Amino acid sequence: MAVLTRVVLDVLKPQDPSVLELARVLSDIGGYRVRLQVLEMDKNTETLAVEISAPSIDFDAVHQVISDLGASLHSVDEVDFEGSPDAAEPE
Repeated sequence: MAVLTRVVLDVLKPQDPSVLELARVLSDIGGYRVRLQVLEMDKNTETLAVEISAPSIDFDAVHQVISDLGASLHSVDEVDFEGSPDAAEPE
């Protein structure tokens, strides 16, 4: 079965929590490596590129944390999946 190993998200978040807090909470989900880049900032919000990588990413948990912190997932911009070498080939 293929597993998600890297994802890049476009996220809109309020000024609070900080990008440091968002990155910390996301990394705590499963020991993920999280890289955040602020793309745009205004008085009330920040638009971020959020890159998460790990041997296996629980996308539903990531999405839930983003929502719980008051942010919105605008798009999934990049994904990497890795398949098992033992996976059967489609017929």
